[in-house]
Amino acid sequence: MTSTDRFMPVTIIGLGPMGRAMATTLLTAGHPVTVWNRTPARGDELVAAGATRAATPGDAVAASDLVILSLTDYQAMYDILAPVAPDVLAGRTLVNLSSDTPAASRSAAAWAADRQATFVTGGVMVPAPMVGTPDASVFYSGPAEAVERYEPVLALLGRPRYLGADPGLAQLFYQAFLDVFLTTLSSLLHATALITAGGARAADFVPDALAFIASIPEMIEDPAELLRRLETGDHPGELSTVTMMGATADHILRTSESLGVDLELPKAVKAHYDRIRAAGRGRENWTALYDVIKARP
Repeated sequence: MTSTDRFMPVTIIGLGPMGRAMATTLLTAGHPVTVWNRTPARGDELVAAGATRAATPGDAVAASDLVILSLTDYQAMYDILAPVAPDVLAGRTLVNLSSDTPAASRSAAAWAADRQATFVTGGVMVPAPMVGTPDASVFYSGPAEAVERYEPVLALLGRPRYLGADPGLAQLFYQAFLDVFLTTLSSLLHATALITAGGARAADFVPDALAFIASIPEMIEDPAELLRRLETGDHPGELSTVTMMGATADHILRTSESLGVDLELPKAVKAHYDRIRAAGRGRENWTALYDVIKARP
């Protein structure tokens, strides 16, 4: 890698918390960084730290071969870049680290190809304050040569995890991980609401609940056995059966009803157990729920 590569120019479009964190990380590493945001003032601190503020999206794209987008969704990318002349986009690599669906990523890759630009999909797996730390990682998918070409820059943001050429793969994994994350956060808040509605203090619950969440992997059976069950559809029931876990789901729902707490989350969980029990599979392990979750009724 040449010194020019080591300090290659990078453009960041979108200066929310994530975009600002990425720009700061790249500036600290010595890269010339050009920034653009619909609200220019969001870039003031970055400009004071050495970034260049582009006057227009076209100027921002023209400033660097590598253009990183950190926006609300992919529609924002079209809103910003569609007016940019195709000859400005041609030859650029667009790395979109915004959140959307796998299908949106594939459509965006085709859109970029029509303008002779290379498109890489990404998903940052940490909050903004952790960007650039050893614990940060980022999913990528798209042309392997593009990810490899810019890997020294992308690695500054977090450990690159390349998933394959399909542009939709990074968003597929990103959304799946956020499914676990968001559901866990909602369950934590719902459980805390049960505690406070019952007259206890959140302070007496939340610290232990967080420790409990961290211990769940240890309570789940051997990961290899879990994968075997999910892949084969064989769910031998021993300890945590559908009937036993379903009864608990019913108790949580009834407790929520009695305390006046929102019912949507416990209803959804109980519905999974109800469906698998209705299929006569109450003696199987809780992992049998996978068979009803993966196919919508």
